[in-house]
Amino acid sequence: MSTKQTLSFQAEVAQLLHLVTHSLYSNQEIFLRELVSNASDACDKLRFEGLNNNALYEDAPNLEVRVSFDKAAKTLTITDNGIGMSQQEAIDHLGTIAKSGTKDFMGKLSGDQKADAQLIGQFGVGFYSGFIVADKITVESRRAGLKAEEGVRWISGGTGDFEVETITRAQRGTSIILHLRDDAEEYLNAWKLKQVIAKYSDHISLPILMEKEEWKDGELINPSDENGGRQPGGMVKTGEWETINKASALWTRPKKDITEEQYAEFYKTISHDHEAPLTWAHNRVEGNTEYTQLLYIPAKAPFDLWNRDKKAGVKLYVKRVFIMDDAEALMPTYLRFVKGVIDSADLPLNVSRELLQESRDVRAIREGSTKRVLSMLEDLAKHDKHDTAAGADGVTDVVDADDKAKEGKYTAFYAEFGAVLKEGLGEDFGNRERLAKLLRFASTTSDAVTVGFADYKARMKEGQEAIYYITADTLAAAKNSPQLEVFKKKGIEVLLMTDRVDEWALNYLQDFDGTPLQSVAKGAVDLGKLQDEAEKKAAEEAAEAFKPVLAKLKEALKDKADDVRVTTRLVDSPACLVVQDDGMSTQLARLLKQAGQEAPQTKPVLEVNAEHALVKKLDGSVHFHDLAHILFDQALLAEGGLPEDPAAYVKRVNALLA
Repeated sequence: MSTKQTLSFQAEVAQLLHLVTHSLYSNQEIFLRELVSNASDACDKLRFEGLNNNALYEDAPNLEVRVSFDKAAKTLTITDNGIGMSQQEAIDHLGTIAKSGTKDFMGKLSGDQKADAQLIGQFGVGFYSGFIVADKITVESRRAGLKAEEGVRWISGGTGDFEVETITRAQRGTSIILHLRDDAEEYLNAWKLKQVIAKYSDHISLPILMEKEEWKDGELINPSDENGGRQPGGMVKTGEWETINKASALWTRPKKDITEEQYAEFYKTISHDHEAPLTWAHNRVEGNTEYTQLLYIPAKAPFDLWNRDKKAGVKLYVKRVFIMDDAEALMPTYLRFVKGVIDSADLPLNVSRELLQESRDVRAIREGSTKRVLSMLEDLAKHDKHDTAAGADGVTDVVDADDKAKEGKYTAFYAEFGAVLKEGLGEDFGNRERLAKLLRFASTTSDAVTVGFADYKARMKEGQEAIYYITADTLAAAKNSPQLEVFKKKGIEVLLMTDRVDEWALNYLQDFDGTPLQSVAKGAVDLGKLQDEAEKKAAEEAAEAFKPVLAKLKEALKDKADDVRVTTRLVDSPACLVVQDDGMSTQLARLLKQAGQEAPQTKPVLEVNAEHALVKKLDGSVHFHDLAHILFDQALLAEGGLPEDPAAYVKRVNALLA
């Protein structure tokens, strides 16, 4: 019994359809890429479900995608014999979008039509791209394993609603019939369709079939006169189907047979990114564990890089059979931006996510793939800046074209993904030294984030025994911190760290190549051999003379400061805040609170500059208590914090100004 019902699209879908049909025309042909990709995914899903239930193949074991067109009816049809849909699945998949898909999609639109058009695949809404060229779409489908009379037909004109009815469909799988608009009739042409499929879908490992055509001369105008001319000829379908793509998975082909364009196009398909990748590595690994890896590093960070719920990882195949997207067990979390394919020869075909966590082969693949990604990054870092200055004989270094192409790429990578890479210090103990060499920071000698620990060490002053750094919310806050004053005065370079992850990550890195890392905001400043004896003696004398005032300051600030002491780190400022060597920095405590997490209640140490006029004014002042609190609150403000009671701070300052 046929049942027909009309249903409304989810509000977000209606909004998206309006956008697709009215805005995204600049790169029309991507609709075919999306629909062929969806057809291929449906076949992959059947393969996966068929591992446990061979009956799903019914009487058609060979999976394929067919593309056909009808000029008279102005329709283009993409058919697959994959998993198919039940009526409820058609309503769910074609009438609604995952909870935040559209909202995020709308938020990412830039107004650049070409870039905007590429976004549709990223949000899992590729089906709707059919409305770029069609004013009506009919979908006919039957899920593998259901009876022939349990098929479904879904029809929509891309406006507010869609129709669904039950049909009889002998073949499992899905046919998407696009009723093309007048301005899209170029897709009723075999040559055009082959060209688009070769560009976007050549790597798909399933055969994509089209009906063969051959030229047929037109009929004689006068049947009894061979020389009287003919009607116009045309291409005629022969009824025989031919494969129009290579139908072999790209990663299984020899590297020498794959062009850079094919590598880039494959990346765009699996990542739904419209930009070419920054770099890639394609290798076959043999030994105890055999697998092929094709790994890409993107040029730009995805919009959801910091979404902790987002599944990330590479695609897993076993002996060329697709097993799962986002196989996070094959790549550590800090490399979640890496895209690609890993095809294992050893894993069982029915591997589950749980099994992936425990398998020794998976651990070997994960370690091998991690090392491969780090090698790619090391190669980019090595060629990031190449000095081609003329030598003494006036001859300039000849730079290899490949090396030249890599110049500046690591800086570009680091600007997008550097903060994520730092997570590896806490996650990947085995590769910590390699990761430390890849890190880059700004410093007091360079605003650009290009200074590595090795660069810093090469420039260290004679007698310097530590790598000094400071963490802050912004570059300006770091550069202008009072804690840097003595380092600037003595010309000692300090690394400026402004990523939120820095403070956490550096808990896992105590030294670099044997040289300890020292935060200038922790502990008492000790410049060791960099301070001469006269300076040390003067500081000790100042501290001794200042003892009575220090005792009063400690009493006045006992609720706010853990200690008050004289410091030599300040030159121009009256005071600054530091924490004890083993304490949590005030910046990290602030970040934890902003993230809604518990931060331990620790009091900072107030360090004062005994030579500063404001500090000298304390001794004997009738406003001692107010000045002490102003001194503390200003030190807090200088490092990006806020006084606990801003109104009281303002009141104290105003009273002194009056």
